[in-house]
Amino acid sequence: MMDYGESVQKVLLRKIRKAEQDLMQLKLDYCRFVFGLTHRARVLSGGDTYLILSVDVESMKSTEDGAFTRPSVAGVPVDTPNQTDPVPLGTDWVLEQHNKS
Repeated sequence: MMDYGESVQKVLLRKIRKAEQDLMQLKLDYCRFVFGLTHRARVLSGGDTYLILSVDVESMKSTEDGAFTRPSVAGVPVDTPNQTDPVPLGTDWVLEQHNKS
């Protein structure tokens, strides 16, 4: 039979994991709405255009005004998306702007 301490530990661990998952999802939502990072977004970095494959929400830091810094990302060049391993771009990127006519 499980004692009270083990039972409390299991409940708390479950709650911590759920809170961590919720926090990660909130940070991904923040990236989407504040930085425009959607799945396979196109960004410019170092003069080249990349398709974003991953966003490192753990790299986001709180700023003095309460916001978050842009995340580190990794992507593949748009001209060779299937032939390349993802390139770590760090935080040195800008979202590609599309001209809407």
